[in-house]
Amino acid sequence: MRVIHEMRPVGRLSSGAEEWACPACGRRVALAGPPEPGLTVLEPGDESAVHVGIVDPGAGPGSTAERYGLGPIQEIPRPPSMPVLPPTPPDPAAAAEQDRRWLAEIGIDWDGGAAA
Repeated sequence: MRVIHEMRPVGRLSSGAEEWACPACGRRVALAGPPEPGLTVLEPGDESAVHVGIVDPGAGPGSTAERYGLGPIQEIPRPPSMPVLPPTPPDPAAAAEQDRRWLAEIGIDWDGGAAA
């Protein structure tokens, strides 16, 4: 079961990015704005928790989750991990031959310049 943690703004870094922190697990992130927006994780904290940001300093615990109708989440689909690429690029000659075979299978004679 996944839980929701609330992130709160805690300051601004020398780079100009806003620093946000989770009081429940210690997660800290830096949010950079335009012209080069981005998110940098400074401390991972509980990576299994769902983190939501709040800016209302007077809000009590759980208020953001309740406001958006969120509760304990059973499962959050995650995108599949990217396949690991081979450490060295494939042999260019072998790749070219594989491309030629595929082109021949779909009726294209690459080397002869005419369709098969």
